[in-house]
Amino acid sequence: MRRARKMKASARAMALLLAGSMALAACASDEPAAEGGGEGGGGAAAEELRVGLAYDTGGRGDRSFNDSAYTGAAAATDALGGELQELSPNDDASNRADLLVQLAEQGFNPVIAVGFNYDDVIAEVAPQFPDTTFAQVDGSNADGAKGDNVTGLIFAEEEGSFLAGVAAALKSESGRVGFVGGVESPLIEKFEAGYVAGAQAVNPQITVDRQYISPAGDFSGFNDPARGQIVAQGMFDGGADIVYHAAGGSGLGVFQAAAASGNRAIGVDSDQYLTVSDPALQAVIMTSMLKRVDNAVEGFINDYAEGNVEGATDVLNDLSTEGIDLATSGGFIDDIQSEIDQYKQQIIDGTVTVPTTIE
Repeated sequence: MRRARKMKASARAMALLLAGSMALAACASDEPAAEGGGEGGGGAAAEELRVGLAYDTGGRGDRSFNDSAYTGAAAATDALGGELQELSPNDDASNRADLLVQLAEQGFNPVIAVGFNYDDVIAEVAPQFPDTTFAQVDGSNADGAKGDNVTGLIFAEEEGSFLAGVAAALKSESGRVGFVGGVESPLIEKFEAGYVAGAQAVNPQITVDRQYISPAGDFSGFNDPARGQIVAQGMFDGGADIVYHAAGGSGLGVFQAAAASGNRAIGVDSDQYLTVSDPALQAVIMTSMLKRVDNAVEGFINDYAEGNVEGATDVLNDLSTEGIDLATSGGFIDDIQSEIDQYKQQIIDGTVTVPTTIE
């Protein structure tokens, strides 16, 4: 689990005293919330907790990355008592900075930006609101360049993707598997690199087909299931029998292609066996690479309420903290779990180093 932190007794006592006394206000629309104050730097009393959540492309309902962030934020505000305001980017995602400004101006604190696409805008906005505490999922701030009031919530995606590659290679009957990335970017390349390394660790002769839905700078690849289906179907037609996606909402198309062709797929971020509503798609989701954005967001909000947010730092979520893992729902990988666990322990012990880039 997340690493233990030194607790501020007085702030924690107040949070516990007030927990359960306030109702969760989960606003799913983009309408402005009522003005209200918050204290920057953490340590806000529970009745003052007003959390702002700015989503990545596609917003809530992607059954993956954004939904996981919502789950964590809702759990924290429900437990502590507080208000949650959610905002989503417009169609071309040109208003990300406006979302952060809107939340900060309305007194939401902390404000959490979901996704690496906020890298530049949070660095511009955060210094304008020094009394507001910010966090960015998938955005490092270890060097403090984004401001002293920004915490990076980062993940070792390559580690979980390595295990996904192990599972794919162990289960593949054709010796050919695939990877569908949403948008060509350094972050998604971490998923690709880990997946390829894991598959090749099991079978050095395995073929790994790889393709991105959209090029660098075009973020539509995270929210285009139709194109995801076309890309995955091409891989299945070419002989791949298992395809892993790191494509956000476009992953639905990967599952549809797997179901149509009688093959298997691997989900990402959330346990997608549980998040899809169609039993026909559940039947093809062999496992999912769990990126516990929910735990990271919930933990950050708890830290804020307890006064434990440092800022200008990163919180790493990896296999050793259970911030990264493989889902077991459906029982499709039960027969290979012991082999997966061996690789997992080797990564945790440091005897296996997982690459983050493709050479």
